[in-house]
Amino acid sequence: MNLDDALQTFVIESRELLDNMEAALLQIEQSPDDADLINAIFRAAHTIKGSAGLFGLDHLVAFTHAAENVLDQVRAGELPMDDDLVALFLEVGDHIATLIDLLAAGSAPGDDEQERSAALISRLKAIHAAPPEAAAQVVEHATPLTREGGGEGVETDNWHISLRFSRDVLRNGMDPVSFIRYLSTFGEIVSIVTLSEDIPRAAEMDPEACYLGFEINYRSTADKATIEGAFEFVQDDAQVRILPPHSKASQYLDLILSLPEEDMRVGEILVRCGTLTRHELEQALSAQADARQEGVAGAEIGAVLVARNVVQPAVVEAALQKQKQVKDNKAGDAALIRVNADKLDEHINLIGELIIASAGINLAAQTSGQAELLEAASLLNRLVENIRDSALQLRMVQIGATFNKFQRVVRDVSRDLGKDIRLEIAGAETELDKTVIEKIGDPLTHLVRNSMDHGIEAADLRLARGKPAHGTLRLNAYHDSGSIVIEVGDDGGGLPKAKILAKAIERGLVKPEQALSDDEIHALIFEPGFSTADQVNNLSGRGVGMDVVRRNITALRGSIEIQSEEGFGTTIRVRLPLTLAIIDGFLVGVGDSSFVVPLEMVVECVELTPEELEAAQGRDQLNLRGEVLPFIRLRELFDMPEPSIPEPAALAEGMPEVDPELAFLLQPVQRENVVVVNYAGCRAGLVVDALQGEYQTVIRPLGAVFNGLQGVAGFTILGDGQVALILDVPGLVNRITHSEHRLSVQMARAALPQEPLGAAARTEGPFLQKH
Repeated sequence: MNLDDALQTFVIESRELLDNMEAALLQIEQSPDDADLINAIFRAAHTIKGSAGLFGLDHLVAFTHAAENVLDQVRAGELPMDDDLVALFLEVGDHIATLIDLLAAGSAPGDDEQERSAALISRLKAIHAAPPEAAAQVVEHATPLTREGGGEGVETDNWHISLRFSRDVLRNGMDPVSFIRYLSTFGEIVSIVTLSEDIPRAAEMDPEACYLGFEINYRSTADKATIEGAFEFVQDDAQVRILPPHSKASQYLDLILSLPEEDMRVGEILVRCGTLTRHELEQALSAQADARQEGVAGAEIGAVLVARNVVQPAVVEAALQKQKQVKDNKAGDAALIRVNADKLDEHINLIGELIIASAGINLAAQTSGQAELLEAASLLNRLVENIRDSALQLRMVQIGATFNKFQRVVRDVSRDLGKDIRLEIAGAETELDKTVIEKIGDPLTHLVRNSMDHGIEAADLRLARGKPAHGTLRLNAYHDSGSIVIEVGDDGGGLPKAKILAKAIERGLVKPEQALSDDEIHALIFEPGFSTADQVNNLSGRGVGMDVVRRNITALRGSIEIQSEEGFGTTIRVRLPLTLAIIDGFLVGVGDSSFVVPLEMVVECVELTPEELEAAQGRDQLNLRGEVLPFIRLRELFDMPEPSIPEPAALAEGMPEVDPELAFLLQPVQRENVVVVNYAGCRAGLVVDALQGEYQTVIRPLGAVFNGLQGVAGFTILGDGQVALILDVPGLVNRITHSEHRLSVQMARAALPQEPLGAAARTEGPFLQKH
């Protein structure tokens, strides 16, 4: 791997670590004493700092080092992780992310970033430098501190020294052995373990580099400052940890976790970190073998060591955790591989071309009629379909990662608004195309912020309405009819219909006498520049955003709907296609043209008989097993001419006259079919001439000239090279249902006694179409 590739890997891994760090910080507000969360935050900062040092990113190392110092105090129990400290480290994480973004863009930190680094480092140093009591005052927290584990220390009267020398220590004129030798001048080295796992193969070894680490069991009456002074001249080129006698087990846990990711037995881990000698391990193994021969239960090496009072139970547990961590990480590494997203997109594009070529081969095989060729084409189609499904699955990612990012948004915005808002997430395991995931983030952010600002009331108003003081924001995702549905809901005050309608009349969007349904009133909030906010704040109120939300979702071939009840809350549902690349389609024909209907939205196909048309009495409806099914004729929708039927008399001169009855029998019967589709719980029919069967469809976007074309979502290329339009089923279903609703209202009014002209004018305004 060259340096550029390594740096790119560092950027990717750092962003993942920052995401984990932020998630842990948000969780720790509810569990401030959770040691696992604290360790996760520390590991993220420590890993980023260590990796940054390999690339000579001194500004990033210095900044994360200041953060690491404070986190070290938190881990030691000297500093509480309260709300103010969490807020500070969220700022720290944001700034590290900014530095990482600059690194990815190939830019150096500017003056603003350097000033921000300096300001945050000053705040971190103020906390780190203060004594425990003063540090507690800095972060305004007065909770008494307790160490986890109480008096469960490691029973040894010796010091434990952990040394990790840098690669350049020899180049800088330092001899690691001399520092170890110097310890003998004021104490005794009881045992020493040399860590040599970092030594590369001989061909790759640098003779001027140091690859060794040491774990030292040291007996001395000197104090910690004196022992630390032995390494004064090598502090910049080594990581030195000194554990005093009777150290807490949590400190040995840190040493065990810092061991290399190698597949080791528990006893080897304990020896490596210096808590166990080889002789003690051999004795324990011998005792374990004797116990197993005698059939004694619980003869694991850890239990034997604890029973012999060689190692405390907490230390054995730490070694077991390290062993499990290594196994889990190796299993994860074996199962996952990083692939550049651009390469994956190119892979999908090539598979799309393969599908089109396969359709051409299938058509040629059918034309030839050769059995062998038909069989080969059928086998090729099955294989292409399997490849397509496999490739599309590679693009599917869970939406949970996107949902989890809103934990931070909800936390920050609720504090800005002075509201107590809690986030509930459901359906995080729901999968959809990565392209959709990338483009849905901004619309969801705006919907979430709007719910928090406009939807959820202040605490006093909620209490007056009999609600809990805290508001609840819900994010949910699930699959429905070949689409993914994302819900953003709240238990706030709901949309004020009267206020929305009054604002719309004031702006001239609707006429005063116009009667609108609830859905049409709700849809007004998506009009450009529309806002009912009484005052503008830094979140909303300018009427900018909801129209962009609708436009972005429409660009993804999706739709948005609102369900709201005043006083109880609002739920906004966004429906999106699972993928934007390749779908299973159902090919239909109208005249000489072909259309594709997404197969997952097709329920069934039925014949439209003359008797059913007569029973409908001129309305575009049919009786489908006792249910009314509205339909739309694609021929009329796209203004296609009726097929011309040649007259029997229109024959070439010199041809014998054909009997009219025979001509009628030879003329193919024209019949119509209805493709029943379902979207968002609504059923409708599409009237077509021919049903041509399933078809793997590569979605191609329409050009800018056709933007806004209703009823069409894209196009595809058939096997014979012709173009088939892909129908926008959601748009067609909405069009049909709204048309039927208007017709039903008009017929109901016609059946009522005549009203005065003014009253009639108030109910016959133009229909406000939802786009």
